Amino acid sequence: MAEKRRNGSGNGNGDASGNGRGHNGNGNGHSSARLAGKVAIITGAGRGIGYATALKFGREGATVVACDINADQAQQAARDVAEAGGEAMGFQIDVRDPNSLATMVDAVVKRYGRIDCLVNNAGIVQDSTLKNMTEEQFDSVIEINLKGVYNCTKAVVDVMLKQSSGVILNASSIVGIYGNFGQTNYAASKFGVIGMVKTWARELGRKGIRANAVCPGFVSTPILGKIPEKVLKALEERVPLGRLAHPEEIANIFAFLASDEASYINGAVIEVSGGLTL
Repeated sequence: MAEKRRNGSGNGNGDASGNGRGHNGNGNGHSSARLAGKVAIITGAGRGIGYATALKFGREGATVVACDINADQAQQAARDVAEAGGEAMGFQIDVRDPNSLATMVDAVVKRYGRIDCLVNNAGIVQDSTLKNMTEEQFDSVIEINLKGVYNCTKAVVDVMLKQSSGVILNASSIVGIYGNFGQTNYAASKFGVIGMVKTWARELGRKGIRANAVCPGFVSTPILGKIPEKVLKALEERVPLGRLAHPEEIANIFAFLASDEASYINGAVIEVSGGLTL
């Protein structure tokens, strides 16, 4: 059942939870319980891809640690996992604050004795062309999307090394492979998390720890509500499948990579874009 806790400072400004909540799409129905017995920490679990991932992991049998800078959203995600039959804890964290993360990790290890998976999903966007981008816009995205991933992974790595097992999954983006107009800061952060995954795959693979990155394309979340309908239609038309992704379709990939079915996948960068970049 969900355990209601509020840990960490969560004092940073901005939304470090990812993009909008998603209840629809794929990933419903009976679970294969491929993650039974595993304890998974998911950052940015309050909305969008992170929320869908928390629900998916719960359905697959994992104990879910739903983390978000928004305390209410973290607790709601944990409750929703529990209502769907899973076990979950909700934590308020700030990925920029190592003390916040240490408090959460200590509580998880004390309760469950292990950490099997970390999904580094928390992130923000602050778009602007290079000419108009401010230092604050650049620094805030790098601090959350890149340094935050480092902070979270650093917080759990000793636990995984002690276990001689674990899975680290970084949410990147197709922007982290190909770049995108008006996203110097976001592209840099998403390129960076791919570089960290490849490095960690080399450093930690022999220790029984796998590290992989997932690169979504355009995903149907409320944040896209800020984009004019005409532009959205044009985005859909660029995708060979003719539509945007559902958050659950990205969550499905995270669940597979976290499972023992992906036991020989290490250092991979998996694009989930409906063929957008072909």
